[in-house]
Parts: sequence; C-alpha cells; structure tokens
Amino acid sequence: MKYDFKNKNIIVTGGTEGFGKNIIENLINNGANISFCARNLEQIDKMQKSFDRLKKHNQTVISSKTDISQKEEVESFIKFTIKEFSSIDVLINNAGVYGPIGPIDTVSWDEWVYALNINLIGSILMIRSLIPTFKAQKKSKIIQISGGGATNPMPNFSSYAVSKTGIVRFVETMSYELKNCNTYINAVAPGALNTKMLDKVLESDPKKVGDEFYSRSVEQKETGGAGFQKGIDLINFLISDAGDKITGKLISAQWDNFEMWADNIEKVSESDVYTLRRIVGKDRKLDWGDK
Repeated sequence: MKYDFKNKNIIVTGGTEGFGKNIIENLINNGANISFCARNLEQIDKMQKSFDRLKKHNQTVISSKTDISQKEEVESFIKFTIKEFSSIDVLINNAGVYGPIGPIDTVSWDEWVYALNINLIGSILMIRSLIPTFKAQKKSKIIQISGGGATNPMPNFSSYAVSKTGIVRFVETMSYELKNCNTYINAVAPGALNTKMLDKVLESDPKKVGDEFYSRSVEQKETGGAGFQKGIDLINFLISDAGDKITGKLISAQWDNFEMWADNIEKVSESDVYTLRRIVGKDRKLDWGDK
C-alpha cells in the first residue's frame, strides 16, 4: 500500500543496514524527509549516497555519526536535525544490538552493560531529548522497535531480553506521561528478521547460544525469517492518520491484526490488551494460587 508522507520529518536510528535501511528506503519512497544516525561513519557515508539517489528533488535526507548511548551525542544529533527540519513528526528508535551471548556468569560484563546502554538507555535518551519538541507540536509519534526478548525468556541473551523488556515498559509509561500532548508512542515487534544480528548468532558457539535457539536460527536463515515487509507495513500504519490514538501498545507485525484497531480504538485504548502484564493463577484456572 502506498502512503503519502510528503513533508513529514522523520528520525531513524540505526539506519545504515538491515531493518533500519529498509525502513528508510520505504519512507523515502513514500515522500518523507529523513534524518538518520548510526555509529559507523563509513556505513553512514555509503547509505547517504544511496538514499540521495533514491529521494526526489523536493526531499531532504541528512545523517550524523551518533552513538545513542552517549547523552552529548544524542543532544547534538537532535539539535542538528531540528536546525534542518524545524519540526520532527516521527521518531523511529531502531538501533539495537544482541549483546554478549552466553550464560550471565561467563560473558563480559562491560559488553553486557554496553548492550543495555544501546538498547534501553540510548532509546530513552532519544525519546527524552525530543519530548520538549513534541510537546510544542500539534501531533507527533514515537515508534520503538522491540523484539521477542520483551515477551519471552531468552537464556544466554540476558542483556538483550532485559533491555527490550525495559524499553517496552518505558513506552507504556510514556504513553501516560504524553497523553495530553498528542504524542502517540508504541513498541513494534517486527518478527524474526534475517540481519547481521542473526549472523552473529550463527557464528557463535551453539553451546553458548543454546541448542534449541541455535536450531531455530539455522531454520530462520534457510527460510528467510519473517521478512521486512510486515514490520514496514505496521510502521507505515502507525505513522499514518489511521494510527492516531493508538498508544502504549506492544504490537506484533506478524501476529496482530493491527489494521482493524483504528475501527475499534476505544476498545483497544480502554483495555490492557497488547501490553506487558503479570499472569496470576486464576488466569490459568489455578484458583488455589490467589487470595
């Protein structure tokens, strides 16, 4: 489906490869102006040239080398973007890493913390830095890329699981803090994607990864995984007017019938569906487990 994002100014973090690259290409094709960042300057320069060839003459694509775990670099990137665009319509927090693979007592502690700083702290820094701008505008949207680590235990990927769970709860919390300024914030689970993160798993020792997870990863590589398009379709929907009022949700691109939510927005908004919640005994017919 073709969307019209002409004159929309959109920030994408982690925009030089994998899902981020595909997100930006989609947004450019739909007419948006883009500001993207990543940590690798060589990759940024390469993708800047690629995006410049793709954009129309009336579109703007800018970029900056930015480590989102560093407060000063985030603030500099935001100032750079606002100077160019004046306003920001959408933030897409896509940057993320798996972190060290293996049991928590065997992996590098510095690598574990660094993954947390990228996935959780970095995403929060981006959102926090843009809130004053969003509050001054009539409407804005935040899309946080999450993943399976937020909804299921991930043995041997503890930094990834902890950070992704934390950022989803942060998204839900921010939906309350920002509810009076027309800023809609949601987390997106795009599905199992074949990216460099998958390659990192396949290059690791299967014993560190875990036999079951490693086997699923091999199968994913062979079958192509969920593909990028479902996640892109969900992002397009949330950016569009049809996605207005949907906020504070963790949405699966692969499994949720999100296109129907706009017609049932009151039911979705008033319920705790598509959020992280504790399961109690009565939810599983274990009536003896609860007072």
